[in-house]
Amino acid sequence: MPDQLRGDVRLLGEMLGTVMAESGGEDLLADVERLRRAVIGARDGSVGGDEITALVDSWPLERAKQVARAFTVYFHLANLSEEHQRIRALRERDDADNPPRESLAAAVRTIRESAGEDALRDLVENMEFHPVLTAHPTEARRRAVSTAILRISEQLDLLHGAHPGSTAEAEAKRRLLEEVDLLWRTSQLRYTKLDPLDEVRTALAAFDETIFQVVPEIYRSLDAAIDPDGTGREPVRARPFVRYGSWIGGDRDGNPFVTHDVTREAISIQAEHVLRALENACGRVARTLTVYSNLTPAGQELRDALAAAEAGYPRIMAEVVKRSPNEPHRQALLFATERLRATRERNADLAYRGPEEFLAELRRVQDSLARAGAVRQANGELQHLIWQAETFGFHLAELEIRQHSEVHAQALEELRAGGQLSERTQEVLATLRVIAWIQERFGVEACRRYIVSFTRSADDIAAVYELAEHAMPSGQTPVLDVIPLFETGADLEASPHVLDGMLQLPQMRARLEQTGRRMEVMLGYSDSAKDVGPVSATLRLYDAQAHLVTWAEDNDVRLTMFHGRGGSLGRGGGPANRALLAQAPGSVAGRFKVTEQGEVIFARYGQRAIAHRHIEQVGHAVLTASTSEVQQRANEAAAKYRSLADGISRAAHDAYRSLIETDGFAEWFSAVSPLEELGELRLGSRPSRRSAARGLDDLRAIPWVFAWTQTRVNLPGWFGLGTGLAAAPDLGELQAAYNEWPLFSSLLDNAEMSLAKTDRTIAERYLELGDRPELTRVVLEEYDRTRDLVLKVTGHERLLENRSVLSRAVDLRNPYVDALSHLQLRALSALRGAESEPLSGEDERHLERLLLLTVNGVAAGLQNTG
Repeated sequence: MPDQLRGDVRLLGEMLGTVMAESGGEDLLADVERLRRAVIGARDGSVGGDEITALVDSWPLERAKQVARAFTVYFHLANLSEEHQRIRALRERDDADNPPRESLAAAVRTIRESAGEDALRDLVENMEFHPVLTAHPTEARRRAVSTAILRISEQLDLLHGAHPGSTAEAEAKRRLLEEVDLLWRTSQLRYTKLDPLDEVRTALAAFDETIFQVVPEIYRSLDAAIDPDGTGREPVRARPFVRYGSWIGGDRDGNPFVTHDVTREAISIQAEHVLRALENACGRVARTLTVYSNLTPAGQELRDALAAAEAGYPRIMAEVVKRSPNEPHRQALLFATERLRATRERNADLAYRGPEEFLAELRRVQDSLARAGAVRQANGELQHLIWQAETFGFHLAELEIRQHSEVHAQALEELRAGGQLSERTQEVLATLRVIAWIQERFGVEACRRYIVSFTRSADDIAAVYELAEHAMPSGQTPVLDVIPLFETGADLEASPHVLDGMLQLPQMRARLEQTGRRMEVMLGYSDSAKDVGPVSATLRLYDAQAHLVTWAEDNDVRLTMFHGRGGSLGRGGGPANRALLAQAPGSVAGRFKVTEQGEVIFARYGQRAIAHRHIEQVGHAVLTASTSEVQQRANEAAAKYRSLADGISRAAHDAYRSLIETDGFAEWFSAVSPLEELGELRLGSRPSRRSAARGLDDLRAIPWVFAWTQTRVNLPGWFGLGTGLAAAPDLGELQAAYNEWPLFSSLLDNAEMSLAKTDRTIAERYLELGDRPELTRVVLEEYDRTRDLVLKVTGHERLLENRSVLSRAVDLRNPYVDALSHLQLRALSALRGAESEPLSGEDERHLERLLLLTVNGVAAGLQNTG
């Protein structure tokens, strides 16, 4: 472990011990230490599991809850320490002459050397990265806990910057201890369920704190990589390639709490945040742009614009001129700041009609500065403001609507029948009217995508267009890009046929003409993996992409594939940049759109340095994956190893389906995991099931993965792979495929990460709660088989052997996660056995709270939920 990381972990751990002793007494600290030593001893075989169970069972429930809180807070502090270490490592690797791997500069250098300047220019001009923030309930931490951690992070920064032995260092330590104490005393659990607007505001914290500032820095990095001598002096060559979307407040699939009123309010909140951010940024640039007119005279167009402003708004301009005499460029930006404030406050007389009008004013100032010779001022901070306005507009992120195809079908049935409309059908129509209102208020780009879950045919797409006509009978229907979402294995296979039918729709043909034959489809990773298992889902998604690439070429369509990837490995997660390079050749084509969910949002955007690195890595992968050289290598490897992969997939699919189709499997899963209790964590506004049914089919993918993660089994990330690999006739061919085919190496690497976070001994204790030894045996035997064969194929002696940082993090955490698992097992065993030995109401409440505290802590320790 690096010395600085070791020092931070030790310091924060000691501070936590101090506040625990102050709050709960030395006895609490002693109990925590006893459990800590015991779980470490269990790892080296000196302590038995039964001893730990006896220790945990010996505590009163109140003490057990305090111990669970201690380990949970420790994980928050350990995660923070590792985050700071990562930032230090990023700064140390920052070298302009030798760009770090997976950076934009590295991609530019490689493409320039291998493909030439023309190819580089084409790739850069057409590159798009479209992250879509979603409210999928996978962030286990309360916002109060997250903000407490951010304050600790700020104090840790101050401590690192203070001179040793100084009063500044002493004060930083005092404040740090105060903040650790506050984190300890802050409830880890939510008492009230989030509503959709809470989710909107929570996600926008990432925009306020990092995204708005990081995006122009990214563009500057790209511009500097393209033209290191000219950036800041010459007109920029990097165009804005990041476009944020959001489902938060728009995704109503199975969530009755997202209404048309919520959607309207969500876009209004977004607009408030981005307009305030632009106003502050414009004002800041204006205050610093003190260029004197004698040295930097304004161009005629700018002088005319200022004269018109003085004629139309004499009082405002008199104050502006008074503050900045003989500084026309500054005057123009100060006036623009006033207009942004008026836009935010809905003062129609002074407000901008849209972001294009604001951008026109900024470019007028930029052109005037450049013509006057102030090229550094034209292409410096002012350019950053222009990039921010181009990226975020006046709506921040495009709000996308999602609804289930069955809801549309039932709504149309009612409308065609001509009778009384149900409340749900009225809500569908009201939503379409709100889309029209948003487009009128903020522009078409603010809300035009409408995603149809479980699309089975072109009729599901046509239904939305027909509903829009019912909603707006006057003919002023909103502009809609209706996007099919293919989720199950069968739907993925049928996707090209559905798109054939969509091309016959007159509304779709009209949109293709208007957009230069652009079209979008969404591929669901979560439900496909739950449906057919991780191996088959990976290959079916790959095949679907390959078929869609061919379909797009045959039909002269510029197709964007929208990847509905989750945060966890069991839902298609993992490093986004590596996943990109494993996509089917031709499927990226310079464009990557992906969901970013729950804990992923704050993991990627909680710190500016980490957010910068994340976007750079994705940008690098988008550019690299779109080169002909990379695509050719991937094509050759796919052709060479496809029959091998098909055999693996068939065997893995059969093993997975055999398990989940076993009689009583759903009931067993509920018994061995905290599945039913997860809803009490109040992670988000959306129910965990699409309907009141209790089977696996209706269970959403997030609680499916979340519950398996808690049991330390992590089954959705690897089950079936061992059987699939065992069906392959030649180990050497498997090893060659791993080394040569990015898809196959990504599949095994993700499984290896999931296996590393699995603990067989702890998992067995959970599985035994279900009293189905035959199912326990199937799961554990498949784990053993998968672990053994993954190590043989990768050539590793141990899991994550080639990923030292991740391996260290997992190894350090696992014993402490074990402590929480033992506490959770105590609660789960008592609650599951309550039928034979009834609990008092008070004991049941204490056990449920202990269970939820441990769920929260395990999520923090493993750093993922669902």
